Amino acid sequence: MLKIEELKFDEKGLIPAIVVDAMAKDVLTLAYMNAESLAITMQERKTCFYSRSRQELWRKGETSGNYQHVVSITADCDKDALVVKVEKDGPACHTGAESCFYQPLYIDEERHEFSLRGLYALLEGRKAEMPQGSYTTYLFEKGLDKILKKVGEECTEVIIAGHAHDNKETIYEIADLAYHVMVLMVQNGITVDDVVKELASRHIIDKKVKQEKMTK
Repeated sequence: MLKIEELKFDEKGLIPAIVVDAMAKDVLTLAYMNAESLAITMQERKTCFYSRSRQELWRKGETSGNYQHVVSITADCDKDALVVKVEKDGPACHTGAESCFYQPLYIDEERHEFSLRGLYALLEGRKAEMPQGSYTTYLFEKGLDKILKKVGEECTEVIIAGHAHDNKETIYEIADLAYHVMVLMVQNGITVDDVVKELASRHIIDKKVKQEKMTK
């Protein structure tokens, strides 16, 4: 195990810390630490950074409640950068986005791997930037009632296609429903992790029920 004094801080006594969601593996933010904030982070097991603009320590979540509980801290091969894996209590970005990295600059569509979290981040970006001509922007501008109406309409479309045993159409409508549900999630501040945790808790309950039935 490395010691703090073995790390290579820059001329200002700082070291970059890449914060990663331990569960989702998403990069949440890039911040800086000095020796003191790193020691506090390790002692309190919550991220503490050094603000270059304010030139002072700041504990993530101190005002927002969105604490980041540290799982591990790893230095790179040169010992001049850190990866901090965390379990977060809420959004990492001051904008309310789950990650500070939500504004695509370049995407190779052929190589880019789709994920629900990636879609969620894209929708967060749409809500933050509200680009003209975007259907997602239109939904956010219209607000919750319009989004809920679209979710209801897509539910009906799924039922109709499913009842007709038209798998191609059912898949298409499920995709539409999933998209609108995720717009609803972003609108109401519900994250993918929130839903994953709920499903995981149901899995545990279902497993317990199954075990109880087997013992009877």
